[in-house]
Amino acid sequence: MSKIWLVAEREFMTRVRKRSFIIMSILGPILFAALIVVPVWIGKESVESITIEVIDESKLFENKLKESENLKFIYSNLSINEAKKNFNEPLSKSQERKVDGILYIPAIDLENPKGIIYFSEKSLSASTQSDIEKTLAQEMENQKLLRSGINKNVLESIRTKVNISTINLSEQGEKKSSSLAATLVGYIAAFLIYMFIFLYGSQVMRGVIEEKTNRIVEVIISSLKPFELMMGKILGIAGVALTQFLIWVVLSMVVTTVISNIFNLDASASQAMMNPEAQIPEELQKSNRAGEIWSEFFSLNIPLIVVAFGFYFLFGYLMYGALFGAIGSAVDNETDSQQLIFPVTIPLIISIVMISAVLNNPNGALAFWFSIIPLTSPVIMMVRLPFIGFSWELILSMVLLFAGFIGATWVAGRIYRVGILMYGKKPSFKELGKWLFYKM
Repeated sequence: MSKIWLVAEREFMTRVRKRSFIIMSILGPILFAALIVVPVWIGKESVESITIEVIDESKLFENKLKESENLKFIYSNLSINEAKKNFNEPLSKSQERKVDGILYIPAIDLENPKGIIYFSEKSLSASTQSDIEKTLAQEMENQKLLRSGINKNVLESIRTKVNISTINLSEQGEKKSSSLAATLVGYIAAFLIYMFIFLYGSQVMRGVIEEKTNRIVEVIISSLKPFELMMGKILGIAGVALTQFLIWVVLSMVVTTVISNIFNLDASASQAMMNPEAQIPEELQKSNRAGEIWSEFFSLNIPLIVVAFGFYFLFGYLMYGALFGAIGSAVDNETDSQQLIFPVTIPLIISIVMISAVLNNPNGALAFWFSIIPLTSPVIMMVRLPFIGFSWELILSMVLLFAGFIGATWVAGRIYRVGILMYGKKPSFKELGKWLFYKM
């Protein structure tokens, strides 16, 4: 056992000292935050303010079209022909800015509004055109309500929004739950496990192939057994994975705080997130749903989810890491490994594909079976866990995953002891099966 830990320590120290590990540990959370924030920031910065000259022959929309920060309307008494002729001229002697387009509204019938045309040198973006159409449609609705003798304020007061709170009944009593919060937590946890298994499992395979190709392994196994070498390598890289994950968690919290300060998140909005029942200003009503989700997040069994995530993260990686290590020992280069690695990764790929189906019915038979099969349970059970909580299904899944880890390690060890010293031949699946029963 001491030899396994020596190999594990060597693998861990060698990898965490690499410049690539340090750079990715620091840049990882920043890159993830950039993927979310930068497109939004570029989108906001790239939006240009548009000034539109309105030629309203219907006289229904004068000074009634709703403006926004990036959309301005100027009402003109010119005819459409005169407006088009003067399109490139300044709006006035004191104003150098020219209009970006002309919105022509003929004498239309509100029941069948046709003939509205927008003239400009450049085409409108789809979002701006949609905004103008919504503005016109909303004002037309207001005109229809006035003609029908219906007060718009009365109509707005009649509209009712319904939110259903969900309460789970259990032996411990009633407990508030949130389907949306459970969905977000389950999906994020499952995706993280999937990503780290692929990322660090492939590192195990590449490390084995590299040592085998350089013939270093022939010297190493003169001092320890092949199984000890394999397990030491898997455990060492597991330590690297956990270390990088913890660094990402801490730095993500720091990056989130910095971004919050940069974008000047309103303190009242934060308070609304923590206390959705509090009275909040009207301008925050649209974002109140995010606050409700944030508060509902704490209604989940967070300690259970954290413990289960650690278990599935570790043993899911150990199981697949052993299989990746066995594949690395059976081939001489990464090109040859593609044929053998595909059947091993199919369950992981299926797990990601099945997430949507599991989220739609987390208590169904399909979700149940995929959450207890060891090759798919690390991903699928984390998707289901926020919905089902602590139950016999979770215990069964953990027991079977541990058994799957033992079985995968035994299979990988049998293949590893033979394949690590074989060169120049790419084995078939039939030959790998024979290696399991070789006596050495």
